[in-house]
Amino acid sequence: MLLVLFIIAHMAGNLHVFEGRESMNDYAHGLRTFGAPLLPHESLLWVMRIGLIAAAAAHIASSVVLTRRAVEARPVRYVSRKPAKGESRHAAATMRWGALVVLLFVVWHLLDLTFRTVNPVKDLPDAYGAVVEGFAPERWPVTVFYLIAVLALGFHLRHGVWSAVQTIAGPNNKWRKRTQVIALAVAVIVTAGFAIVPLAVTFGLVS
Repeated sequence: MLLVLFIIAHMAGNLHVFEGRESMNDYAHGLRTFGAPLLPHESLLWVMRIGLIAAAAAHIASSVVLTRRAVEARPVRYVSRKPAKGESRHAAATMRWGALVVLLFVVWHLLDLTFRTVNPVKDLPDAYGAVVEGFAPERWPVTVFYLIAVLALGFHLRHGVWSAVQTIAGPNNKWRKRTQVIALAVAVIVTAGFAIVPLAVTFGLVS
């Protein structure tokens, strides 16, 4: 839940790029100076980073534990496995590979837009410039990689949200249909919200 909430908040923050350089840079500056002067510089960012690392570690560990339990509970594979009602076979099949793509992307994303190691704009306060230069037309492979990662994230979210709500709500047919709608809506909104920024920059709608 923490990871999903962060992803939605991060997506919403990215949309400040459509308000212009000043708005985007003010947003980035606000994240770095939140609570100042009572709190040290970048306090909020470090709390979020540590929390996200812990949440991601718990998420991965839980996935490993559940996979092992499933194997131990059923050492002989099913001859045929039909997905549960409302479950997407395609999304389920791409969970692991999608997670790997997202993980690789997170590493690149940090190097590109957080630490600016591979971004043309080295000035940390200029978040707007980093986005515009980072997704410039000549850097189209970066945009393509970003879109693939966002699509993988969408599949991951769709199946993950469905599975999580299904577990919490239990075998309730009324909630099962609602869960499908909620999971699909979250996946579509997040995918579109993240994808629109690099596409707008690459095609010159934001410059």
